[in-house]
Amino acid sequence: MYLSSLLIDVGDNPDRPRPGRQWLRNLYHVHQRLCMAFPSVSRKSDDADFLKPFKPEDFGNGQVQVERAADSGFLFRIDPRLGGRAVILVQSAVKPDWEYAFHNAGHLLAASPEMNSFEPRFTKGQRLRFRLVANPTKKIDTIRKEERLNCTKEELIEKKGRNGKRVPVPTDQLIDWLARRAESGGFSIDKDSTTFQPGYIYMKKNKTRGGDGSRLRSVRYEGVLEVSDPDSFRNTLIHGIGSGKAFGFGLLSVAPVNTSISEEAT
Repeated sequence: MYLSSLLIDVGDNPDRPRPGRQWLRNLYHVHQRLCMAFPSVSRKSDDADFLKPFKPEDFGNGQVQVERAADSGFLFRIDPRLGGRAVILVQSAVKPDWEYAFHNAGHLLAASPEMNSFEPRFTKGQRLRFRLVANPTKKIDTIRKEERLNCTKEELIEKKGRNGKRVPVPTDQLIDWLARRAESGGFSIDKDSTTFQPGYIYMKKNKTRGGDGSRLRSVRYEGVLEVSDPDSFRNTLIHGIGSGKAFGFGLLSVAPVNTSISEEAT
């Protein structure tokens, strides 16, 4: 596993933002650029200088390619830093090629990317500080088997239109949502000491005005967890928690309890 840290050049004046600040406002573009660090073998050999247009199928965007393993996806999170700075943390199973990804976009970075390799190993009962930015959602209007049997064809068609619709988890249920995820993910949290900051992120696929944008629930959790099942917890750490991983959700960062979470180590 690899953990990378990208310090973004956001500038010192919010009213006169550097390109990096503008870039961070479009999560579609952020995810696309990060994907570029995981080129397929054929893409890099055929386009060593990255002159050809971006094609999702050529990069590690979560799709399984013949030349790449199925675990070649990645998780990322945008973290604020003191002084209005911003850092993108990227966790991946494959070593990223940041030089290739930012070959024509070095102006977005304030420093060279930092990268460390690690092997996640845990023990039962181990306590760790954690940070997680998640997209807590739940399904509503799910059609039960009994309903299917008792519905007419027309009613069933109508119900399918809203079957399994995902909605944001209410604020008063956010801690319980994480606790349930923890239980199935090989760890537990202390609800009383876990803090959270709810909000939303807004985005559009393009820069044009008008049209429908997207609004996703965003919650930043911090606290202390205890590992109950080391293997399951390792799997959770590798694959992330919740939905919206392409938009910077799901990356679980952990560190020893005697260190600051800003000294994240996995």
